[in-house]
Amino acid sequence: MSSDEKLISKKKPTFPVSTLLNNYLTEHNRSIKIPIFYDDLLRFHGCVIVYDKNDDDTLWVRTYFSEFEREEIDLCLKKIYTLLHSDGNEDTIPFLNVDAIDYCTFGNSKPFRIKIRNILNDNYTYFYVKKADASRVYGLELEHILSPHSINFLIYKDTLIEEHISGIAGDVFIRDFLPKCSESEKSQIAKEFVKFKERCLVRLLGDMRSYNYVIAPIHDFDQIVYKIRAIDFDQQSFEGNLKVYDLQFMKENRKMMEMIGHKLKNSSIIQYKIEERSFMAKRMIMYPLRIASLLHCMKNDTISFPENVIKLKKQVEDYTSDIKFRECENMGDILESILAFVKRNYLDISNKELF
Repeated sequence: MSSDEKLISKKKPTFPVSTLLNNYLTEHNRSIKIPIFYDDLLRFHGCVIVYDKNDDDTLWVRTYFSEFEREEIDLCLKKIYTLLHSDGNEDTIPFLNVDAIDYCTFGNSKPFRIKIRNILNDNYTYFYVKKADASRVYGLELEHILSPHSINFLIYKDTLIEEHISGIAGDVFIRDFLPKCSESEKSQIAKEFVKFKERCLVRLLGDMRSYNYVIAPIHDFDQIVYKIRAIDFDQQSFEGNLKVYDLQFMKENRKMMEMIGHKLKNSSIIQYKIEERSFMAKRMIMYPLRIASLLHCMKNDTISFPENVIKLKKQVEDYTSDIKFRECENMGDILESILAFVKRNYLDISNKELF
């Protein structure tokens, strides 16, 4: 069940992107020269609070710049949009408009949210400009490789560009939409949450409180299918407490855990956990070189504190009863050992089924 225990006591520091990781990102077309940096956007002259439709503070502020600076900044942001969503072709720039540049002071990354609108049809989308953090980059790349969802991002020096992930914020969904769902929809959401929970635990993505993931309803024939996606990757392989990576210990997820207890039998929960681990194992088998290359970067990087590594490897050893975790020296070693454990068990089960 959920716990009121305070799991994260200190703000996570920002870790720089190493040369090794940057080389990996360049190889996989993630690193590309962009015309503006995160620090450039910090030069805004003023701001106003952004309220939602209920007049509640969204924790975002709408920034404004001098007329001369805004013209140059808008052009640069449009160029970034073309790099992120196409091949960088600038022919579409005259048809794009930067409707808003919002800044969030809440959380670790303090992102800028850019709203880009196509003036021909009024369609719009968002992307984010953030300070590059190695933890977050590892989290994004692991999400792309190991989850059912691809993710698009670019990095240049100390600036990170991320695409917007569509969906209803988890806390808003739990408060406003979940009570209106049918019983069959609640069962389906419970199943998806079990799988999402297992995926985060296996790949060591922490702090998945309800406002750090979104729930996206998708219409499929005569039903609505709900998908759950992480939107915050700052806490990738940093904390030493294994509970930080387990969604059931976040009090914000209590209603989801209670729903799982009501809607799913233990046998079903185990089945869905096995299904998710099998899916991740298949992804590892499909992309062995990319996974190995990313883990090599991670094992030669510093993305946590020594005391966190010591604490976590002991807890993972207790959780899995696998003494190989004792040999781990950093977070990259721990994650590599977890993924190898999942892959090994999947292959053992698959081979047994052949006989």
